[in-house]
Amino acid sequence: MHVYRDESGREMKEHVALVRGDIRGEQVMTRVHSECLTSEVFGSLKCDCRDQLELAMERLERAGRGVVIYLRQEGRGIGLGDKVKAYALQEQGLDTVDANRALGLGDDLRHYTAAADILRDLEVRSIALMTNNPAKMVALEREGITIARRVPHVVTPHKLSEHYLDAKEKRMGHLIGGVDLFDAPLDRTS
Repeated sequence: MHVYRDESGREMKEHVALVRGDIRGEQVMTRVHSECLTSEVFGSLKCDCRDQLELAMERLERAGRGVVIYLRQEGRGIGLGDKVKAYALQEQGLDTVDANRALGLGDDLRHYTAAADILRDLEVRSIALMTNNPAKMVALEREGITIARRVPHVVTPHKLSEHYLDAKEKRMGHLIGGVDLFDAPLDRTS
């Protein structure tokens, strides 16, 4: 585990890189993952964040090489307080995009400069990015990161997360409906 201090924003944040094996070089299996306290700590099933994080760590273990970069940007960058407010609006029928907009916030306020800086510090030259989010790929490439390939990162949805995943796919362009050709999705329904 490597901890990186980021003092570029309004507050200092500490991001984490979980490293497995020798990751210097090309086509390093990589997950750039944003913090989700509600799912990863408190077990919320409204999203697939915890399952995606666990799947990424399992994949690195199986591959024997890779990195998970854990960015401290809760709620697609809106922060925990606004995320809880957005949850309340979702309970009234809004999807995740419209809830953010009703709060006067953007659909996705995350930044990937810290992730790119971490990858460069770790001497990673190109990545096999575990993601379903084309916007994340564009943002990382804009930061100078070479993405050798995208590895679909689909997990089995829970009935409580289906509405959220549907909005991510239809409203935000996430590539969720395809088959994960890398390996079987993580099944957390049993």
